[in-house]
Amino acid sequence: MSETPTQHPDSDLPEQMRVRHEKREKLLEAGKQAYPVAVERTHTLEQVREQWAHLETGEETQDVVGVAGRVIFIRNTGKLCFATLQEGIGTRLQVMLSLAEVGEEALADWKAHVDLGDHVFVRGRVISSKRGELSVMASEWQMASKALRPLPVLHKELSEESRVRQRYADLIVRQEARDMVRTRAAIVKAIRTTLEERGFLEIETPVLQLIHGGATARPFHTHINAFDQAMTLRIALELNLKKAVVGGVDKVFEIGRIFRNEGVDSTHSPEFTMLEAYEAYGDQHTMAELMRDMFLAAADAVGTRQIETPKGVVDLDGEWRWLPVYRGVSEAVGETITPETDVETLRAVAKRHDVEVDPAWEASKIVTELLGELVEPNLLQPTFLCDYPPHAQPLARPHRDDPDNLIEAWDLIIAGVERGTAFSELVDPVIQRRILEQQSLKAAGGDPEAMQLDEDFLRALEYGAPPMGGLGLGIDRLIMLFTNANIRETILFPHLKPEAHS
Repeated sequence: MSETPTQHPDSDLPEQMRVRHEKREKLLEAGKQAYPVAVERTHTLEQVREQWAHLETGEETQDVVGVAGRVIFIRNTGKLCFATLQEGIGTRLQVMLSLAEVGEEALADWKAHVDLGDHVFVRGRVISSKRGELSVMASEWQMASKALRPLPVLHKELSEESRVRQRYADLIVRQEARDMVRTRAAIVKAIRTTLEERGFLEIETPVLQLIHGGATARPFHTHINAFDQAMTLRIALELNLKKAVVGGVDKVFEIGRIFRNEGVDSTHSPEFTMLEAYEAYGDQHTMAELMRDMFLAAADAVGTRQIETPKGVVDLDGEWRWLPVYRGVSEAVGETITPETDVETLRAVAKRHDVEVDPAWEASKIVTELLGELVEPNLLQPTFLCDYPPHAQPLARPHRDDPDNLIEAWDLIIAGVERGTAFSELVDPVIQRRILEQQSLKAAGGDPEAMQLDEDFLRALEYGAPPMGGLGLGIDRLIMLFTNANIRETILFPHLKPEAHS
């Protein structure tokens, strides 16, 4: 079906958009296409740059190519017009239109119809200009897609709000935005390759769940009409992956979207990407080795193992320290804190260090609050914070050396931020049932983050789960470490408040 001119009420449009709409109409009235289904492109801009990079200043060839791209610079003079085209990752190439080569009508049409942001097709000879700029000297041109909205001003920084809300425009005008997409892809590929090389199998598990579990977090609620059943979006990948290990998939992982109906800030997003991996006959130590290997693979994909951060330089080739929770808190507050330290003493310690605590908190909860406020922010180099009190992770195994007071779990802290976590997984179905029942009571009492009792998961454990290690790694926070960007910059299309309209 051919394109036909349409009328758009001028009063509804800004001046620049009104002019562009008029140019579209004139193209159509002249029997030309503003949005052809295809153009006769023979080479990408990158291929032209690679194949003719050897040309000397002023050298011309008789090699004819058809190229296309978005116009990001344009300069029209009397008998000669210049434009810079851009494609993909930001590759650019100059095109030139001279009266002698394209003729009077085509040159006039170019001047009358082409704006910044348009996609155009140009056929012509590959040359090097008198200034040494690799170029295509046009013999003909065609509109490939008329842009009706002007680009953001190239020399001005878009506000962060505009960047993340209109990411498509951000990608057009900012090389850093295009680089972020490629950096993220390279890091995810490196992580996936690391896991696959170690025999881990990638699977997919449901996003819609009857029962939310695998973490303590507030879920999103929805409803499945076919079953007339309330559902939630998953808050973790854990439980289904463990079921796979029970079934004999001994090394398993998933990289998937997670949904938590909680706060939104520079390090938290309601929708984010998580890696979880589980290994039969592994434990927190094998998971620590795997975590380090993935970080180093990601660093090599980016190109450096020394990372500049606002807190200082992180050296991924240095020591990855193990720091027990109670030792770390003791060092921070200047006195010995143990699992036996009573709650009144801990409240006094918190008060001395200006750490607010809830009067209802038990001793171990105050310890983890002190940890988060006084210890974690000061850990620059990779540190496995380990030997947590049991309340911290309901799905972790009691510690082999102190099962009454500690669990086998760690959080990896780099540059003051938690980057990942791992456990020696709890596989005893009797103990797991007891813990989940306690969580269920909290949920029934109104705690929106408490896990619900998942009978199917417990049934799986009752078939016999092997000893296993498991880890979780927030992909977005990993990208943040390597790019010094906030989470909204690392997610291509993050969730934002609805746009205000006057």
